[in-house]
Amino acid sequence: MGAYGLQTHIWSNNWKTVLLMAGFPVLLILLTYGLFLLFAGFSGMSVGPDPVAGYFIWAGQALAQAWPFAIAGAILWFGIAYAFYQNIIDAATGAKKVDRKQEPKLYNLLENLCISRGITMPDLRIIESDGMNAFATGLHKKQYSITVTRGLMNQLNDEELEAVLAHELTHIRNADVRLLIIAVIFVGIFSFVGEVAFRGLRFGGMGGGSSSRRSSGGSRDSGGGAAIAIIVALVIIAIAYALAIVIRFALSRRREYLADAGAVELTKNPDAMISALQKISGNAHVEAPSEVREMFIENPHSDFATHPPIAKRIEALAKFAGGRVEQPTVAVAPARGKTGPWG
Repeated sequence: MGAYGLQTHIWSNNWKTVLLMAGFPVLLILLTYGLFLLFAGFSGMSVGPDPVAGYFIWAGQALAQAWPFAIAGAILWFGIAYAFYQNIIDAATGAKKVDRKQEPKLYNLLENLCISRGITMPDLRIIESDGMNAFATGLHKKQYSITVTRGLMNQLNDEELEAVLAHELTHIRNADVRLLIIAVIFVGIFSFVGEVAFRGLRFGGMGGGSSSRRSSGGSRDSGGGAAIAIIVALVIIAIAYALAIVIRFALSRRREYLADAGAVELTKNPDAMISALQKISGNAHVEAPSEVREMFIENPHSDFATHPPIAKRIEALAKFAGGRVEQPTVAVAPARGKTGPWG
């Protein structure tokens, strides 16, 4: 468990970040072609004598003209997200930046941890929520931030709160937060487009009637070619959407075990990390988008397996870090006439 700053994990995160950024333009072009093909199928824009191939030809020609704009739009989106992602997260969660004067205890706990390891002090933010949770964000050291909820501050003692802050600092040191932010920025586009496309079909917002329309090329399509084009387009969009989901699965759940380990190495107190996790378990709900919840110390309402169960994390801390798991004492009065567990 004493694997704080585990270099292989950091290399893996850096490599995944590079692959994600390199693969994004390919997925974007695939998605753009699928959208053009879907539009062609619904509008009946078949080009040429072939009522089937015409749709694919038209979509390819449209893509050849539009792909520079698609890439430029993606670069613009990334630039906006890079500059304002923290503002977007703050707006989505209601987080507010605080300083030493506003929250002296919290600030001092984090500052002491940073000084002990020579870590650049990240910003501190607080969400006014009774839920008990925390997360870290940032793409480089000038942007790093740790956010905790008011419920976490109210319910944890100083040692437990220090353990949670150390957990989030480990995410920063292990480059987990950078990979998560990049994934949120890129995957969000595919998720949004995929959901819009399939919801539009579900609720009839994309209208049929392609069989009654004719292309400017004069081809006569009874609807079969359009149907094929629509089906293929939906498959392409579904593939792009599925790959976006796969990226979420690729964000290793092992990062939480390593962050727990890093908290123990920073604080030398495995019992505090165990106790903090026990208090957080079942009390971690915070209103936030699903992409942001993936960064939480605990994600209780996940559509994807983004976090290992807290019980498994506690078990690992007890087994590998020597932590003690205190079970709650429940007094049970013996039933009359019972002499053993089976009566």
